[in-house]
Amino acid sequence: MRTIIQNGTIVSDTAAFRADLLLEDGVVKAVGAGLSAPDAQVIDASGKYVLPGAVDVHTHMDLQAGAHRAVDDFYTGTVAAACGGTTTIVDHMAFGPKGCSLWHQVEEYHRLADGKAVIDYGFHGVLQHVDERVLREMGELADREGITSFKAYLTYDDRLDDGALFQVLRQAKEDGIVIPAHCENDGVVNYLRGWYKAQGLTQPIYHARSRPARCEAEAVSRLLHLAAMAGEAPVYVVHLSSAAGLAEVRKARAQRQKGVGVETCTQYLTLTEASYADPQEGLKAVMSPPLRTQADCDALWQGLQDGVIDAVATDHCPFHFAVEKQFGAGDFTACPNGAPGVEERLPVLYSEGVAKGRLSICELVRLLCANPSRLYGLYPRKGTLQPGADADVVILDPAKRRTLTHAGLHSAVDYTCYEGMELQGAIDLVLSRGEVVARDNQFVGKRGAGRYLKRGHSSLAE
Repeated sequence: MRTIIQNGTIVSDTAAFRADLLLEDGVVKAVGAGLSAPDAQVIDASGKYVLPGAVDVHTHMDLQAGAHRAVDDFYTGTVAAACGGTTTIVDHMAFGPKGCSLWHQVEEYHRLADGKAVIDYGFHGVLQHVDERVLREMGELADREGITSFKAYLTYDDRLDDGALFQVLRQAKEDGIVIPAHCENDGVVNYLRGWYKAQGLTQPIYHARSRPARCEAEAVSRLLHLAAMAGEAPVYVVHLSSAAGLAEVRKARAQRQKGVGVETCTQYLTLTEASYADPQEGLKAVMSPPLRTQADCDALWQGLQDGVIDAVATDHCPFHFAVEKQFGAGDFTACPNGAPGVEERLPVLYSEGVAKGRLSICELVRLLCANPSRLYGLYPRKGTLQPGADADVVILDPAKRRTLTHAGLHSAVDYTCYEGMELQGAIDLVLSRGEVVARDNQFVGKRGAGRYLKRGHSSLAE
């Protein structure tokens, strides 16, 4: 099958230029002027941007979180992703049974995802305890399954203490594996959660108060110091939410520490703790880390512009407002942590970033496509439209306007945190490996068409 996309502005992370794009047998065959091919279907992209399919390296599909399960499985969640211009996800696994092998959750996640996902997908491994078997299995999974990243939590019940984390980092350095980490100070967070609850301060705003920005900053600093002591082991700070946390990253960058990657998420750039003001509606935004202040949002935008932050992901982890989130009514500590966002990311970042002059269109591609692919061993197969890359393409019309509403989205969840947001720009067409999967905000792809991706090594491990 051949497709030619004509007359559009093709965008990479370094350049935007008028050219045609020839797609053949699921890959990019050629980029140039006046391309033609026998029997090719032709798509006119005049006046529109032609982007690589976006890559979201932080999702939680079908996640079991304590007593609650995320309401998007690998079908509904990837349908939402596709309609939002994301053609690849790398999903973070839930914790498995106590003491389980790393292979346990890999096998479970293949059961959950294979035959359901509509776009291509990979997995991050998850670390919940450390022993010789776990350290050995990291390398095994990298070699056999292409799982070249393993998440460590510095909070929650299955967190790693500093000694365990240091062992993991030393092994990661040896194996060329990257360690993404959730950075919050567990002791302070749990003390504050208990203290606020004991005072009867249980509304959603106290979720934010119980997880202050310095808890993130302290844990980011600790992670970076441990990584440096482990020979500059490759690490990746997930969902950075605060100016204080960003300041710690800037210190490591100033000291030229190698192997440090950083992401933030759409919500930390565009939403604030004002979302927690209403005791009911505020439950929708209970996530960890919490939403911060406008000053934090502004600092993170600056971090994107400076290149200190490498990528924007979503931490997509949806629970129904009418069901699971209501467990937190009257007690924020009982509210499941997480919110939807996999479909909203590209349209919101284009509107709030490019259309408002905060980012160039090339910077958008760097943050949503190229860098995530490089950081997690997918480049140049993903994140670019150069010849030989997978034919994952988004055609975006910068002239169109759209109002974000839950009714116009495709996740199984019953709300969006961005309800009523006015957006400049809209996605016309999304292709995954040359096949149209979304057209004019309608999903037209196929269940199970997504392929599992065995990933190479992160650019952080070079």
